[in-house]
Order: sequence, then C-alpha cells, then structure tokens
Amino acid sequence: MTTAAERTATGTPEAPQAGGELRALTGLRIVAAVWVMLFHFHFTALPGVADVVGTVGPLLTAGALGVDLFFVLSGFVIAYTYLEKMGPALRAGSAARFVWARACRLWPAYVVVFNLFGLWIGARLIFGNDDQVAFQGVQPVVSVGAWLEQLFMVHLWDHAYFDGASWVGSTWSISAEWLAYVLFPVAAVAFYRLRNAPRPLLALGALALMGPIAWAYLSTGSPYFPWSWTVRILCGFGAGVLTYLVVRRTAATPRVRRAASLTATTTPFLIAAGLCLGELAGPGRGGAVITLFPVLVGSLALADRGAARVLSTGWAVHGGRVSYSLYLVHIPIFEVYWLAMVYVPALWQPTVTAHVIGAAVVFVTFPVAHLLHRWIEEPARLRMRGWFGARRPSPAAVADPDSDPVTRALRTIAMGAVAPAPRSVAATVLRPHPAQAWAAVQAAPGSGARSGADRAWAAAQAVAATRAAAAGRPAQAAVCDPAVLFTPSSRRRPAAVTEEQARNLVPPAPRDPRRATTGVPTPTFATAIARRRPSKAGSAAWRTRPGSRPAADPVPVSGTPPPLAAHRRPRR
Repeated sequence: MTTAAERTATGTPEAPQAGGELRALTGLRIVAAVWVMLFHFHFTALPGVADVVGTVGPLLTAGALGVDLFFVLSGFVIAYTYLEKMGPALRAGSAARFVWARACRLWPAYVVVFNLFGLWIGARLIFGNDDQVAFQGVQPVVSVGAWLEQLFMVHLWDHAYFDGASWVGSTWSISAEWLAYVLFPVAAVAFYRLRNAPRPLLALGALALMGPIAWAYLSTGSPYFPWSWTVRILCGFGAGVLTYLVVRRTAATPRVRRAASLTATTTPFLIAAGLCLGELAGPGRGGAVITLFPVLVGSLALADRGAARVLSTGWAVHGGRVSYSLYLVHIPIFEVYWLAMVYVPALWQPTVTAHVIGAAVVFVTFPVAHLLHRWIEEPARLRMRGWFGARRPSPAAVADPDSDPVTRALRTIAMGAVAPAPRSVAATVLRPHPAQAWAAVQAAPGSGARSGADRAWAAAQAVAATRAAAAGRPAQAAVCDPAVLFTPSSRRRPAAVTEEQARNLVPPAPRDPRRATTGVPTPTFATAIARRRPSKAGSAAWRTRPGSRPAADPVPVSGTPPPLAAHRRPRR
C-alpha cells in the first residue's frame, strides 16, 4: 500500500482524503442557503415578487429542495472528516467527542437566535390582538416544555410533521440534522464496512437513497407525509456518505478531473431543466431532480475548473462559512418585516419605495449573518471545544527526544549543516560532510518512518561506510552503540571497543597536507573516550590503536589524563 507522500512523489494524484477543506463544497453551501431564503421570501405579498415568481417559476418555488441539498452535503462532509476515524469500531469516547464537536458547531448561534426570537414571540403573544405568534400554517406551542425541547434541539423528534414544531420555522431541519449526528457513530461502523464495495454499487446506492423522496414528488408533487422529515434526513445524509465512499476510491487523474468538472458544470442546468419540465407534467413533479444532488456533490469534490472554480473563490467560500448563520437569521428578519407590512400598508403597495425596502430586507440578512458568524458562532464554537478538548499527554509522551546533548548535536549537524566546498577530491572521498551523508540517508527507502535519532545514527553509519570504501576495506559498524550514543552523559557507560575495531578505525583526512602527521594518526572520538576511561578492575591499560600510547602506560595519580603530545600535530 502506497502512502500519500509516495503517490505525490510519483506523480499519481489521489482522491480527497480527510483533512483539508473542500472549497467547492463550502461554496455550494451558500447556494443552498440562498435558494432556501429566496423560497421563503417568495411568500411576501409584493407585486414585484409575484412577477418574479411568474417569470422563473419552479426555480424559485422549489427552493425547499435546498434543505435536501444541505442534508446530502452534510453527510458527505461528515463522512469526509470522521468516517476513517470512527468507522473501525464504536468507541464511547470517540462518539462522545464527535457529538460534542457537532453540538459546538450547531448550538451557539442557534441558541442566540432562538431565544431572541422567543422574546419576539412572547411580545406578540402578550401585546398582540390575536393568537397568531408566527407566520406559520400551524402555530407553535409557547410553553416552558417547548422551550426546553428547542433548547436541546430535539423539538422535532416526537412530531410526525414539522409544521409548528419550532418557533423559528426553519430550525426544524436543525433538529433533524442533530438526530443524524447522534446516530452517526453507530452508522459509521456499518458504512465503514462498505468502503471496499464496488464503486458502481455504491453510486447506485446513493441514488437509490434519494428514491423515496423523488417518488413522493413524482406521485403527489410534495414530499409531505407522516414522518417524511425522517426519510428526508436519513436518506439524504446516507446518500452523502455513500457519495463520499465513491469519491474516496476515485483516483483524481487529469482525465477524471476534467470529467468531474464537466459534470459539476452541467448538473445545475440539468436540475433547472428538470424543474421546469417537471412543472409541465404537474405541480411539484420537478422535485424528482433531487436524485441529482449526490451527483452534483460528488463531482464538485473531484472537479478543479468550471463551477468548482467559481464556488472556490473567496466570496463563495466565505458565504459558505456564514451560510448556517444566514439560514438562522433570515426567518426572524422576514417575520419582523411581514408583521410590519400588516400595520404599514405602504410596505406592500406597488411603489418603488416598497420594492426597495423589500430588496433591502433581503440583502440585510447577509451582514447580519456575517456578524453572527464573526462574533457568536465561531468564537463560541472554539470556546466550547476547549471545554472538553484533547486530554493532556503524559510527561513521557511529551518528553523532548533531543534533550540529550549528543542527540541534539548530531541532529543539528545532520539536518542543519551545509556542506562546504571540498578542498580536494581526496578530502571529499575520505571525509564526506555530515550534510552529504544526511542527504544520502534521506534518499534511502523507508527513511521517512525513522525517528530523528535513528536517522542521525544512520548518517553516522553512512560516513563510516564511505570512509571504509575509500580506504579499500569492507565496511565496519561504528564503534559506539546507538543505545550508548543517545543516552544522557550522566548515565552513559564506557564504550566497549575491541582491538579489531580499534585497528580498523580510519583517521580523518587532514585539512592541510603540510600539517599532516607522519606515522602517528590523530585519535578519533571513540579512541579518546576509550583512553580516558579505566576498566572496572582499575587497570592502567589503555584501549588504543597501534601507534598510540603504550598499553602498559599507567594512569597518573593526579587523575589528569596523560599528555597527548605524541599525537599533536607539529606546529609550523
């Protein structure tokens, strides 16, 4: 199995994996949010709005499909982010962290808008002259129990229909999506087992899950039946997960990206054409185009031009990030405007002023959504995530592997040094710079899986092998054991150097041939270590190589090392 780094190095593109943001899908969120917002605004009693509806027809009146597009998008993004982590096994800890992360995403902005609008509903209930507290076909219940249900986003779970289930009419879909999040840790285990299924089978499964709602549109023109909201969220969310399983197994080659870009660009036109043609067959029949939503989402995840490039621009991505806030605030703003129209007839007259005010109401939702996202949604999400964040690792897990001076020095030499220009060809062959040896070790297979200490030790071995090859002898292992080399000096034991290893030590090449010693080699680091440490029995024998101090030379009583005058280079 090749890793992501290996696929990138070989030039083979890979399918989207969990991690980075899919900007085209983020940009698609603002399209879905605006579609839903315009659908709700088309109920405004303005002559100009009626004219627009008569012109674009089902492209505006079918805007409720934007909620189903949100469900498919949500399933894809959640699987893209969490399926690989949560799918192998159901664990209580990971499931709780996932549910808490989703609560941090949904709850802060929702609870602010919901409670502020609750005050508005309470004022209408107290000071109004009728029982209508919201512009809904079925009036919501105003009670402490209803407030608690909506506070915990479970207000839809015991309702067969979403009418009147929530004070803010559009938040029924938030309760439905919250149910999908709660069930996802269990569903992820099943979806993870399907990751190696044939791609055509997974694609057909994604389209089939959109079938029940599509059939409801074809048969009745409306997906409105008992517990239809459950079918919409579970099927849409599941279709998004299966779409991700198809995308993750699709290699993003240039040919695939071109095909995906073409599909992502033509699918919106197919959806628009299907809505218009379906309206000719009967009111609402065009809603069957809902089956194309997984195709649109999957193709955008792989595309890199056309519609994907437009949706990846800065304004679209920012709009996608504030789309949740836009979805929350547009109904309360519209409700205030609609109530003002009841008491101010000039707001619904066919005048330029009335239409300018109506257009301003639509556009003011965007800065309000931006402020809600900027000051409430995002800061509160980060703060809540910090309440139950990742546990602090134990001290052993955070110990610095480079705390030992020897390890730190080797790592600095191996990784940070720059090889100087060689003074001669012989010096380059006999004494390669550690940076050159480090480059050779980095190029070796499997070097990415080694730790810093292992790679530094491998660099030292490469230096020794290069010197041995230049001297015409077989390569010998380094005389210092890695366990000794990377042990703090306070706990380090004497290095065991055999006579054969000492005999095979190669002296470093001199910097200047005129200053080289004749017949007396310069002691190496291992030799100096061995000479400075007496044996356990207190013997005065020195472990050294031929040509150095005699083995029977005693250790001075003062404890100072013997003079190394015989090994010093002659002064000029």
